[in-house]
Amino acid sequence: MINNKKTEQGAHIEELRSAIEHRATWFALLVEEARKRGLDLSFARDAIYRCGAFHGESKLPRTDDLGVFTDAFLTENIKKIFEMETEVTKDQLTVTFHYCPLVAAWQKLGVSEEDIAEYCDIAMDGDRGIVSTYENFEYRLGDTIAKGCNSCQLFVTKKKDSQDK
Repeated sequence: MINNKKTEQGAHIEELRSAIEHRATWFALLVEEARKRGLDLSFARDAIYRCGAFHGESKLPRTDDLGVFTDAFLTENIKKIFEMETEVTKDQLTVTFHYCPLVAAWQKLGVSEEDIAEYCDIAMDGDRGIVSTYENFEYRLGDTIAKGCNSCQLFVTKKKDSQDK
């Protein structure tokens, strides 16, 4: 059972959540049509990863400092939309999401829990793509709301050989 509960964050944040839900709806319907045509989902993974890498290269600062990266990667609005808690040290960013508008959209569409978990992992390829543009950072996804956990966790860690730099 997917537990995806949100708290009221105000009209502006609700509008932003709605925009993300709209994007998630596009994604689910594209995947559904691709499956009807016998396509596997590698096209979606590749495209979303490329999108993340594009944003990592073009929108985020070039840095080895996780604090600087975090401030650009997780704006205050993003933190509110996903009800995030963050912890940043010099070696690791830990992000805990308590709500996901993508999951909310997929639930509204009646997507199966199994597919929601897969769609979530594919959507996270965007973040994987972003982090791939940082040679000294590694990305790891932990628990996810889409898999029935109470929250999602992601970790961006400085690679061992770059921690002393």
